[in-house]
Amino acid sequence: MNTADLYVQPGPPLADSDLPAVTVVVLNWNGRRHLEGCFESLKAMPYPAGRLDVVLVDNASDDGSVAEVRSRWPWVRVHVNDRNEGFARGCNRGASLRSGSSIVAFVNNDIRVDARWLAELVQPIVRGEAVATTSKMLSWDGSRIDSAGGGMNFHGMGLQYGYKDVPASEHDRPRRTLFPCGGAMAIDAAVFEACGGFDPEFFAYYEDVDLGWRLWVQGHEVRYVPTSVCWHHHHGTSAHLPIKTVRLIQVRNPLYACFKNYDDAHLRQVLPVALALLLRRASLMSGIEGDSSFRIEHARPSAGTQQPGWLERVWSRLSGRRRSLYGETTMSSIAAADLLAANDLLSRWPHWMNRRTEVQAKRKRADEEIFTLFLRPLWCIEGDEAYRRLFAGSTEFFGVAALFEGRAVMAEDPRH
Repeated sequence: MNTADLYVQPGPPLADSDLPAVTVVVLNWNGRRHLEGCFESLKAMPYPAGRLDVVLVDNASDDGSVAEVRSRWPWVRVHVNDRNEGFARGCNRGASLRSGSSIVAFVNNDIRVDARWLAELVQPIVRGEAVATTSKMLSWDGSRIDSAGGGMNFHGMGLQYGYKDVPASEHDRPRRTLFPCGGAMAIDAAVFEACGGFDPEFFAYYEDVDLGWRLWVQGHEVRYVPTSVCWHHHHGTSAHLPIKTVRLIQVRNPLYACFKNYDDAHLRQVLPVALALLLRRASLMSGIEGDSSFRIEHARPSAGTQQPGWLERVWSRLSGRRRSLYGETTMSSIAAADLLAANDLLSRWPHWMNRRTEVQAKRKRADEEIFTLFLRPLWCIEGDEAYRRLFAGSTEFFGVAALFEGRAVMAEDPRH
């Protein structure tokens, strides 16, 4: 796929009488403060009567969200989970609750939509031009772009095209996109079910990148629809979570997506570089990089610091004394989250090989046909000089840079 092939000419607009039945899924977890904007704007849409079904899936909120929805918007069907199932599993559950709808749409609880949001969003799907679509997302005040389609770098870090740009004509061009942003998207319900929906093991973040990438691998198409407009409170939910919990899934999930969706040859090139860059980022955040006590050239013999013998090591494992036997140090929780992210993949190698096999068995499109959709494949996300040298050297040595020559279509700084 060439850069010019990204842009498309949509077919003729559909009459309202030709619009399909749609189930709109709104996921909520303690987002009561956002619900009025979301549901009042959905209510105001002049979508054909009897063809719009709105479902709230609540992830065990304790802020009164459910009671407020039932009281103020009784036309919304409500499903309450007994625990926080995350974005991916929660949305899948909402999709499973559809009743006769041929299309499922997902919209964040911290979004308000334009009156034509849904009618415009579903048209490429109805015309058979794509199986999934995504909206133009603006900041809450409309002064900036939040998302005009999506892309990523080669190790799976997703980006929103145009993020923080002033809205301009370039954001009004319909085009193919790597993934539909989970905050405002629609998808053919049968395809969503057949491809497995959002991967529940992602919990949240980058599950939409994985879904879109998987759709392209399986021979489908995803489009950005600029006439479908909405406004977004960016990170309205995640801002209230501990940073280390968000960091872990933001680092881990791109690894999962890469591991599942690259073909064998490309994964063998990409994975060593992705893991090396992850380790460098963990080192940057650890707070121990300058600790000379780890360096043998600075070590001095002293009582109690000798290496434990094999019997002591066995006993330490049996008695739980391993930490005290080997000593402890302090590392930032962010660096620990990075290491746990890598371990979530590497410690379950057989499981993820099986998950990968499931995806690759359905492959109908070569990786090379998808690479242009990445938009910024060689985006280096850290400014640290050593990180940038590692990025340049490892992408050259493992042949990753050569994969994407001439394919970047975004500016140097995607500001994501």
